[in-house]
Amino acid sequence: MQGRGGGGRSNGRPDPADKAQLERSPVRWSRVAGLFRPFRWQLTLVVALIVASSAIALATPFLVRLVIDEALPKQDVRLLAWAVAGMVAVTAVTAVLGVLQTWLSTTVGQHVMHGLRTSVFAHLQRQSLGFFTRTKGGEVQSRLTNDIGGMQSVVTSTATSFASNATTVVGTAVAMAALSWRLSLLSLVVLPPAIWLTRKVARMRRTITAQRQRYLADLNTQVEEGLSVSGVLLGKTLGAGPAQSRRFAGTSDDLVGLEVRSQLAGRWRMATMSIVFAGIPALIYLAAGLPATSGGMTIGTLVAFTALQGTLFRPLMGLLDIGVALTASMALFSRVFEYLDLPVDIDDPAHPVPLADVRGEVRFEHVGFRYDDGHRAALDDVDLAVPAGATLALVGETGSGKSTLASLVARLNDPTTGRVTIDGVDVRDVALADLARVVGVVSQETYLLHGTIRENLRHARPDATDAEMVDAARRAQVHGVIAALPDGYDTVVGARGHRFSGGEKQRLAIARTLLRDPRVLVLDEATSALDNTTERAVQAALDEASRGRTTITIAHRLSTVRDADLIAVLSHGRVVEQGTHDELLALDGRYAELAGAAERESVLAG
Repeated sequence: MQGRGGGGRSNGRPDPADKAQLERSPVRWSRVAGLFRPFRWQLTLVVALIVASSAIALATPFLVRLVIDEALPKQDVRLLAWAVAGMVAVTAVTAVLGVLQTWLSTTVGQHVMHGLRTSVFAHLQRQSLGFFTRTKGGEVQSRLTNDIGGMQSVVTSTATSFASNATTVVGTAVAMAALSWRLSLLSLVVLPPAIWLTRKVARMRRTITAQRQRYLADLNTQVEEGLSVSGVLLGKTLGAGPAQSRRFAGTSDDLVGLEVRSQLAGRWRMATMSIVFAGIPALIYLAAGLPATSGGMTIGTLVAFTALQGTLFRPLMGLLDIGVALTASMALFSRVFEYLDLPVDIDDPAHPVPLADVRGEVRFEHVGFRYDDGHRAALDDVDLAVPAGATLALVGETGSGKSTLASLVARLNDPTTGRVTIDGVDVRDVALADLARVVGVVSQETYLLHGTIRENLRHARPDATDAEMVDAARRAQVHGVIAALPDGYDTVVGARGHRFSGGEKQRLAIARTLLRDPRVLVLDEATSALDNTTERAVQAALDEASRGRTTITIAHRLSTVRDADLIAVLSHGRVVEQGTHDELLALDGRYAELAGAAERESVLAG
């Protein structure tokens, strides 16, 4: 079992983390069974193959008895040949059945995993940005890969092992009783203490090994922290070097004792297993030689019985651990179902209103917004109107609510109070796909896929022609950069577009947005991270992109929005001023203060 399940079996007891997961988010067996219901005939066949394989394998000890007691003493070559051929046939048949069983169970497991993977991926795609900001990095990937991957073992390992072990134990016990009920009773007396001793030693060793792994992790952390460039610099400047050395020596000294105990525990485990596997047959031989317990047993029966008894120990141990395996498996289901059961904060309306012949008039009507943490409102009674084709610039200090307000237009968030409309239609009444077609967003953080430029641009509109793609790149003023590359539009951008500068990546993002040809464009501080020269090039692309569209710009530098049709000044989530650049300067209020501060910064920078 991969993922969380791997730790659950290690010491013969359920992992406390698995138990805690199931207590926090219980899983109904009926829900798990529902995942496998479409494959019930395949699973029935898997169980039938396991039972058949285990039953056929039991024939081998009886064939051995036939050879020893009949064929060899009587020199019956024909019987010997048939018995030997039977042994080979049993091995061949069980091997073929094992291959079929593995193919079927793996196929079922993979199909169930595929269904879960796609369901979870699609469901998470519908989650709001708030979910991803709350969730730790790597957690989503872990559940999609490790947890769902580990769940395959419910079919291919846990379930099949249980069926195989149970069939083997029952079949072997019946066969042993058929061969000698006296020796079977002896096994019933001897096996329990042998199993108890083996599990106790194994548990002890795994506890020590777990401690050893923790100390090794601490040691590695200390090496990384103490011998990295930053760690050495910190140690030298704080004079902490001697203390770090003493801490490292203490951990290393503790590790010495744990290593010795781990090796001894491992040796004790092997010794215990050896004693069990040698001691039980020895007791059987002793019982077979005593008149009171032999019951006239033949040598062939003794050999066959010993062979059967030797195959009983491991599957019996496996059955005793089945509860741990099931707990670990159900914990994996619980973790995945937690994601599937997440409510969708921002979803398609039940009866979407179509947006036809969009003009692009945007209105914020008494809009308020409060984040889930319940602190101060991010927006409070914002009332703004942006005529179709006009430009609205949002300015204000960091944390004033500019990005939050702009995010409401594309429904990255929904207002807590009030509403946002496009052409008089509340954006919450519009299908998300239609809204994404109408509203384009260019943000400060440009994300490019690891693929070609062509693939990155067509990610916005897969059916776009080459001519449309080139036209969008020209309007974003990035076609010349692309054309100068050896592979042109087939150039691989690399992970997160590392081969391009910040300005080039930003213009590629603008081209990608233009390819969708949205009527409303949201520019979220698209030039804030760029130097002055690059900013001018990107700003020219943005000016071209904004032509004829309703544009909402979040301003980083006031110089970029002085020609906006309307400038709204936000402070603590409220609109404190609005008007044109000249009107706001004439008011000599908050905008004039921001403009004066920006001018002073420009003079100092110059």
